[in-house]
Amino acid sequence: MALKRIVLRDFVIVQSLDLDWHSGFTVLTGETGAGKSILIDALQLVLGSRADADVVREGCSQADICAEFDCPPRLVPWLQEAGFANEEQLLLRRTIDSQGRSRAWINGTPATATQLRHLGDQLLDIHGQHAWHSLTRPDAARSMLDTYGAIDTGEIRQLWSDWHQAHQALEHAIAAQDNLQRERERLQWQISELDKLSPQADEWDELNAQHTRLSHAQTLMDTAQHCLQLLEDDESGASSPLARAHHLLQDQEHLEPDFQGISDVLGSCVALLQDARHSLQAYLRRADLDPELLADLDARLSQWMQLARRYKRTPQELPALLEGWRQELRQLDAAVDIDGLRLAEQTAHQRLMASARHVSQQRALAAPRLSHAITQAMQGLGMKGGRFEVQLSNTEAPGPTGVDSVGFLVAGHPGSTPKPIAKVASGGELSRISLAIAVTTSELGEAPTLIFDEVDSGVGGAVAETVGRLMHSLGASRQVLAVTHLPQVAAHADHHYQVAKKAETHATVSHVRPLTGQDRETELARMLGGEHLSQATMAHAREMLTMARLAPRTGQPASARPRQGTRAGHAGAAPSRSAKPAPASHQAPRKSRGE
Repeated sequence: MALKRIVLRDFVIVQSLDLDWHSGFTVLTGETGAGKSILIDALQLVLGSRADADVVREGCSQADICAEFDCPPRLVPWLQEAGFANEEQLLLRRTIDSQGRSRAWINGTPATATQLRHLGDQLLDIHGQHAWHSLTRPDAARSMLDTYGAIDTGEIRQLWSDWHQAHQALEHAIAAQDNLQRERERLQWQISELDKLSPQADEWDELNAQHTRLSHAQTLMDTAQHCLQLLEDDESGASSPLARAHHLLQDQEHLEPDFQGISDVLGSCVALLQDARHSLQAYLRRADLDPELLADLDARLSQWMQLARRYKRTPQELPALLEGWRQELRQLDAAVDIDGLRLAEQTAHQRLMASARHVSQQRALAAPRLSHAITQAMQGLGMKGGRFEVQLSNTEAPGPTGVDSVGFLVAGHPGSTPKPIAKVASGGELSRISLAIAVTTSELGEAPTLIFDEVDSGVGGAVAETVGRLMHSLGASRQVLAVTHLPQVAAHADHHYQVAKKAETHATVSHVRPLTGQDRETELARMLGGEHLSQATMAHAREMLTMARLAPRTGQPASARPRQGTRAGHAGAAPSRSAKPAPASHQAPRKSRGE
């Protein structure tokens, strides 16, 4: 089981829809334009495809899409790393307003469209009716071959990126040699100018502090001398009275113990005072007016200021500016090393080509296997004797995926020469080839849900019967959803939904309802004979359903699991449910709220 439920509000022509999905093979049928593909579009949007305001139902402010999936175990590490809640169910929600603005959530936590697309690659594999168009592009054909052959192109992409960068660096160096030389000379001159100053980190602040002291040297010396006089003067100085007070208290300590504490304090004061006197005397011994040093400091500060103004920097920025220029010069010296760059480019190219040859060998082995698998699928789709070929050729220059160009050739009839798939004229043949490719490649991916959007267009009769059996067989191991106009395909489904448009007040809306029993027979009869039903078409429809049930199966689909419980349409609110016994394939599932 993979996709479990989808809830739509005001999406295109859907006003409200709450639909459960089941395991096995499910078909969506209805008149052309009823909105069958709208559900596929909604799934693509909730899984990150580009959104615009056109998806909002006319007259409404916002379209709201919710989808619930079983969470594959392989996604758990990614969810944890991305900060999303790790739960058994994966609840995705996306809203698009009438201005085209989009918001998204994963398990109730805001998410980006890129994160939704990452999940989409893991959860759904969609095959459209015009899938063959993309197969005319060499990149799409190469991607399919690589997927089929389990060919890892990660290493060659990295090697190509390394070579491309080395190649660009070489070409840039050759083309810009003159400019680089001029730039190199400019940097050398600027560096030489600053080298004359040789500015050091934090030097500017030290120079300013030293200059300030020398500028006020006389004032500072006078201050120190005056302080010494205040301390040492015999009549008014502080030292002698303080010393006498200390000695007096010491002499009387034996009579009054309290004097001892006070004496200790005064002793400390005397010691500190002596330290201060010695420091002032030392300052006066080394202090000097030194007009020559002051003149030197003036000159150096002036040089700092001149260079700072010239290069429009603050003086403090000059050391970092000089180091930055030196780094640029080193880079330019490396850039103009043409021989070194050429050697690096050649080495990167050799490594790239070695990896490309290895990848080419793997593709050469995978190509005939893919050709045979799709050719075999074509035989059962009314193209007996048809042939599918994977053509490999070399490109002019290596690319991120190697040196191989991959093309698909098709021969629709025995004896005909295979031609490029784009030149196959018959629309029916194109549809069958596309379906053969879809069936063959659908088994490659890990996505638990396969969606076929009218890939059976242009086929009918026995071929349509084969298509139905193929899809039913796929449904035995993976969830398969198909939009179809063919009753032969619909008859083989485990679950059948009808999509219909209905005119309501001021608007036309689309509804979806499950079909079982008589309703399903009626829908098949409509698909067989149009709106005017007859006993013959009804009998034919009953016969098709009976024959489909009796047809040989390569596997049995998992039983459907209808669910009940509160429907929560807001972000992060998972619907509650209670377990119920699984019904038989054609028993009635619960009707959708959009009915």
